[in-house]
Formats: sequence, structure tokens, C-alpha cells
Amino acid sequence: MRILKIQTLRGPNYWSIRRNKLIIMRLDLENLAETPSNEIPGFYEGLVEALPSLEGHYCSPGCRGGFLMRVREGTMMGHIVEHVALELQELAGMHVGFGRTRETANPGIYQVVIEYLNEEAGRYAGRAAVRLCQSIIDRGRYPKAELEQDIQDLKDFWRDASLGPSTEAIIKEAEKKGIPWMPLPARFLIQLGYGIHQKRIQATMTNNTGILGVELACDKEATKRILDANGVPVPRGTVINFFDDLEEAVEYVGGYPIVIKPLDGNHGRGITIDIRTWEEAEAAYEIARQVSRSIIVERYYVGRDHRVLVVNGKVVAVAERVPAHVIGNGKSTIAELIEETNKDPNRGEGHDNVLTKIELDRNSYQLLDRQGYTVNSVPPKGDICYLRATANLSTGGSAVDRTDEIHPENIWLAQRVVRIIGLDVAGIDIVTSDISRPLRELDGVIVEVNAAPGFRMHVAPSIGKSRNVAGAVMDMLFPHDQSSRIPILTVTGTNGKTTTTRLLAHIYKQTGKVVGYTTTDGTYIGDFLVESGDNTGPQSAHVILQDPTVEVAVLESARGGILRSGLGFENANVGVVLNVSADHLGIGDIDTIEQLAHLKSVVAEAVFPDGYAVLNADDQRVAAMAKKTKANIAYFTMNPDSELVRKHIQKGGVAAVYEHGYLSIVKGDWTHQIERAENIPLTMGARAPFMIANALAASLAAFVQDVTIDQIRAGLRSFRASVSQTPGRMNLFNLGKHHALVDYAHNPASYEALGSFVRNWTTGQRIGVVGGPGDRRDEDFVTLGKLSVDIFDYIIVKEDDDTRGRPRGSASDLIAQGITQARPNYRFESILDETSAINKALDIAPEGSLVVILPESVSRAIKLIKIRGIQEDIQPQQFNNNDSQNGVSPSSVVNTLI
Repeated sequence: MRILKIQTLRGPNYWSIRRNKLIIMRLDLENLAETPSNEIPGFYEGLVEALPSLEGHYCSPGCRGGFLMRVREGTMMGHIVEHVALELQELAGMHVGFGRTRETANPGIYQVVIEYLNEEAGRYAGRAAVRLCQSIIDRGRYPKAELEQDIQDLKDFWRDASLGPSTEAIIKEAEKKGIPWMPLPARFLIQLGYGIHQKRIQATMTNNTGILGVELACDKEATKRILDANGVPVPRGTVINFFDDLEEAVEYVGGYPIVIKPLDGNHGRGITIDIRTWEEAEAAYEIARQVSRSIIVERYYVGRDHRVLVVNGKVVAVAERVPAHVIGNGKSTIAELIEETNKDPNRGEGHDNVLTKIELDRNSYQLLDRQGYTVNSVPPKGDICYLRATANLSTGGSAVDRTDEIHPENIWLAQRVVRIIGLDVAGIDIVTSDISRPLRELDGVIVEVNAAPGFRMHVAPSIGKSRNVAGAVMDMLFPHDQSSRIPILTVTGTNGKTTTTRLLAHIYKQTGKVVGYTTTDGTYIGDFLVESGDNTGPQSAHVILQDPTVEVAVLESARGGILRSGLGFENANVGVVLNVSADHLGIGDIDTIEQLAHLKSVVAEAVFPDGYAVLNADDQRVAAMAKKTKANIAYFTMNPDSELVRKHIQKGGVAAVYEHGYLSIVKGDWTHQIERAENIPLTMGARAPFMIANALAASLAAFVQDVTIDQIRAGLRSFRASVSQTPGRMNLFNLGKHHALVDYAHNPASYEALGSFVRNWTTGQRIGVVGGPGDRRDEDFVTLGKLSVDIFDYIIVKEDDDTRGRPRGSASDLIAQGITQARPNYRFESILDETSAINKALDIAPEGSLVVILPESVSRAIKLIKIRGIQEDIQPQQFNNNDSQNGVSPSSVVNTLI
């Protein structure tokens, strides 16, 4: 077997709308292409020996053991690789269950689709599954050591990718509330929400967290001074910078026992408590010095360690932190008790689990010695042996929930302290013998105030109730169900996507909102270009959704982006599907129009149930998508007598209809006439039916998002098929004696649409400079040639600079073949170089003619035209004046097209 390609999907996709995280592995079975598993000697036995847990896979039989039943009876290796890849992730602690395997149009080559939680782990699992199956085929077994290494590697991927318990708690709460989130590429930042409504977190710091509060909390001595000045009980202490000052500092705080800790440490690093001798103080100073230049010396207060969590000025959780310890059983040594304790599945490395494994350090051995033990001692049954002096969870400590026990006065004090320091989320460390009594009664003190406190002890305490502290953070960031989203309107189809996207964005600008939009020529925010290029994939969508100024997102979604990565968002408010016709077939394992329609339907299916799928009622494949989406349906049609639309309206649905020369919105028994088509510049005086359809779709998408009819009308009137607004889409230039039209038509459907306009040019010749992308099928080029004959009086066939792997001249020959088949005596010539072909057409064009250029490079074609003295594209009124001179009135054009 051979892996040909692995790709990662991160959003709603061709394979699943709900399961957004999928790995697609293109697998060539090679000499196993026609060999089912039951014909491979010993394969079933070797697979069961390696992964007996596969017994839990149901598969198509629908029962436990169903998959192994299929293997025993005979199934193809791609299917087996799918299940093995899923099971490897399961064994590593990543619970995944979705998979699909489909043979492609190329026999023996399969697409194996598996779910993942971590991208690197998912890709690794796919490769490991192939390796495991190949080993069993070749040797009858997969070595246990290799399987263990695979699982360990997967665990490492999962652990390394962990966001930490606090961040994950907030993210889970966001998902529960339907708030989208995404990681940002710097400083472990997480974005919650989209566009202008977004918030950001870094662990438990938020964009509400004030830098002055953080700076103050990080300076432990400054915190203590300001709290002391406000009458808050704090430990007596001082800060020193030199060892020579240590003895005097001990005397200042009142003598032993003392605490020595670094001024700016965290997670208990460098802290030594309950110091009782000068020798211990010297050693503790050196430990703290490794963390910070400045050292705090404090009086040691006896009591229990408590963490009080305050969010948005309110106490939301209290935990007592118990230092790492073991309890004697009268039989085992301390070392054995530690080993047994660390076997608890809730204990992991660092912060990757509910609890942290206990590890001994120098302070641990000193503490054991003070208790009269060594690691080889056997404590009496029931005796507690402490292994750490500090109670941090990161050093193996545990937590007991005390939220319901804290005294009201202590709540008041904690909330006051946080306001004094100035934090939105803070963890207050309190030492007192009983948190249920006021601190002043028990000589309790506030030891520290922590910015970015950990949530682990509150979310998963060792004893007591779990507290939804992340919910308090989300209520602070998004109070009273404040919106976290911006409207997302996405547009797809075979043709017209870019024009419709740009028009829809332009219409929405009439509302005064900042609109971010992506197209095949660039990413835009407001009136400014952010990045040029074909930006119709999820990465470009993320640029818009991450921008804090954007109020509305209008996103073009092309087939390539959906295939490669899925949509860049989970749900949209409006999904527009314009049309589905043959294009890019044979690329990316999309071989039929039906498959292409299924791919395009992702846009409709990803719409919220209370949103709208805007569908072309005149395209049977698009109209059928209404059955696949849970969203509301809105149809647009060029046919006012459409039976589908008529029934839809009778049921209370909404539609956009072109009738009597008007674009209208129809719902129930009322009709809103938006504008006459001939007054909409994009429609070229109502000469371009496909542009009318695009305008209907954009108008309807805006309308269902509560854009007013007046705003829609204003948008339609002020949007033109120009270089500035729709580069490469019906850009018409007046060169004096003749005209030139630049359009990026490149497939049969777009040629036909363009032809509906060009054929209405009634003066002079119609000259076409035609071609197509080299990665299309041979029959597609032949079809382009046949269609060109019915559109143009004379044709110049050219080729793209990038032939996309095709031999130079091959595409041109196939187009010429189509021309000859359609009309043997037709006049045409082939000039492969695009620049030469364009210049030749412009040079030979007679007076009154129209030169139609279908370029690879739109910018180059426009530049070649403007070199001839034309500085801007034709104005709408000039076009209408030219109509009259040519003897073609807009009304006659409308009648012809209808």
C-alpha cells in the first residue's frame, strides 16, 4: 500500500457537516486492489492479536464485533485502515468514532476519512494504521513494541496540544453556549466570538484584564503593601536583594518559622515554607534566588491553604489545597505508596490531567526528615506523610471544595481585595485554620493575589462539588446573552460567485456597517484591500472573522477551499447557491455533476436552522438542496411562472423574481418591486440575464438579513461591472471605433451565459479570444470550441501561460477540434501566447465590433486595453447611448431575453 496524499479538514465539508475535524488519506492499495481481507493468509488473526479492542467496533452489521465480522468475511484494506486509525486514537485517549472509506474513479485508490481531535495525531494515526496493516500482511503480526510506541507518540501529540485545564474549561463553556472560538497564532491567545463582537483570553486572563492589575499582582511585595495600607490582613515581611540582608530580615519578621519565596515566582516555584533554622534559611534563599533576584522573607502562618476565586467582582469558588501526601497502610514504604498513588488515572504530567503525579525534590526529603521518615520508611496505618510543604496542584497537591463553607465576611474581604488590586479574574490565597470563620478571629492572612489563576482545583476538585467557574467568565465576557457572532453570508456556485459576493457586500455597505468579504481576487475590509489573490478558502474567511472591526462577513466559498479544508466556520446566517454545472470535474475526486452538487450543498447545509438557504429555483440540482438543509428556504428565479416558487410563496415562503422587467421580492400576497433591470448597471441595460440572476440572489440574501428595500435598491444602482468593483467580470471598454469586453468565463456554463449577452451585439463583428484552464478534461475543451462558434463571428484560440501539466498546444488543439466539429468551414486561428492573441484581436477589430477576451490574467488583459489610450471602463450612460446608436433599445433587449 502507498499513501498518495493526506489532507486536513477543519470545518463543514463534503463528508460531514457536523464532524468538522477530519483527515482524508488518499490510499493506493497497489497489489491489494482486488484482494479482500479473507484472502490474505493470517491477516484476521494478526489483526485481532494486535488490536483486540477492535471487537468494540460495530460497523455495518450494527452489533458489537461487526467490524471484525466484516474482516473475517472479507473487506477491502482501505476500510480496515480506517478502523485501525480510529482505534489507535481511542487507545491514546482521543475519543473519535466517525470514518468513511470510498473507492475513487481510479480502481484500487481509496479515500480513507477519519475523525481526529488533534491534527498531528490524526495524520500520524493514518500513517500508523497503514504501517500496522502492511506489517500483518507481510509478517503476520505487528510487533508489540511498535504498537506501544505508536500509542505513546499519539499520547504525546495529544498532551502537547492541550490548551490547559483552565482554557479548556472556558472553551467547553463557550461551545455549550454556542459561542464560536478559534486559536490565534501568538501567545496562546484564544478568540471567542467573531468580528466586532469578539473577546480574547490567554489562559484565565481576558481582554477585560487590566495591565496595571496584572503588574501589581505579579509584584507580591507591592500587593502586600497596598493591601496592608487598606487594612487587609497580610503576612509581616520584607524584600531583600542580597544574602547579607537575610539575617536582619528574619529578625524583622519576628523570627522563625518563616517563609522564603521569589518576588515574581508562580506555581509554587522557589518557595520554601516553615523554615525553622538558619541552615534551612540559607538553603531556601538559594532556591528562591534561582527564580528571582529579589527575595521575600515572611513570617510563616500556621493554617490551611485556601484559594478563593473571584470573577467579575464576585466570589465564585473556594478550594482548600492540600499538599502532596500519602497515607500509611502499615505495610508499604513511602516510595511504594507514592508509586501506587501515581497510578491514579486522574494523575498526569504537569497540567494535562485533573491531578499531577507526585515527584520528590530536595525539599521533599527535608520535609520527610522533619517528620522522622525516609522514602524507605513504612508509616503506620492511617498516618499522613506530607511530601511537599506547599499545596500547589502542580506539585502533586489535591483540592477540597469549600465554596459553601466560606464565611460572608471573608467573601466581602476577598471581593474588596480584588477591587483594590484591579483584576477581573483573580485567585486569592488565604491561610486560615477555618475558612468558615472570619479571618480576624483566627489570625488568618491573605498571602497572595494571583492574576490568571488556574481553574483546575475548582473544576475537578479531589473532594467535593465541581464549580462552573468558566460559566462565570463567559457571563462576564458576554453578559445578558450579548451576541458573540456577526452575520455570515456565504456564496457558492459554479459561476457568478465573485460578482454576487461583491454585489452583496456592496448592498450591505448601504446599512453603514463595516463589511469584510473574500473573493477570487482578494480579501477586503470596508473599502480596502487586505490581501490580493484567490482568497476563497477558510484561511481567508478567518482573516475576516478575526478582524475586530468587521460587523458583517460576506464570504465566497469555492469548491477548492471546501475540498481542501472545509468551510472556515461552522455555521452561516445565509448560504447562497447560485448554480451547479460541469467545471473542474475530474479534479479532487469530484468526477460527476452530482458529486459537485453535493459539494456545493455544504454551503446550504451549514446554515443555522433560523437562517436562510438562498437557492436558484431554475437549477434543478440547486433547488433539490432544500431537502438537505434545516434552514429556511428562499428561492430566486428568472421565471415568474415557476411552479416551485409559486408553491413556495403560497406556503408563506419568500422569493426574488424577475418579472415585467423588474427585480422583485415576493412573499405571500405582497410584492416589493426593487428596481427595473435596465436601471441596474450590472445587468448591462438588462442585456445580461446571468447578471440579473446574480442581482436577484444578492438582493434576496440581503433582504432575509433585514436590509431594507431602499438600501438594496441603492446598492444595485451604484454597483457596476467595472474594473474597480468586479475585475474580470463583464468589464466593457469603449475604444472609440469598437468595444472590448473582458470576462473570466472558463467553463461551458459561463460561456453560455456570456453568449446570452454577446449575441445581442448587433453592429460589427463579434470576435472572441478564447481558452480555458489546462486542468480540465479533454471533452470540456471540445465543448468550449463548439459553444464559441455559436457566440462569435471570428475566434482566436489562445492558451494560458500555466498549462497545469498539459503539453503546450494540447488545449488549443482540442478547442479547435470542437470548432471544426461544430462548423467545418468556420474562420479561426490559433495564437498560443495570450498577449499576442489579445493584441491581434484588438488590431483587426473593424468599426462597431466587439472584442471579447476570456483571459487567464485579467489584470494583463485590462492593461493591454488601457495601453491603447483607455483609462477607465465604460460608464453606464455611455453604454445606453451606444445602444441607441446601434439601433438596439433596452426594452427590445429585455423582450428578447425573456
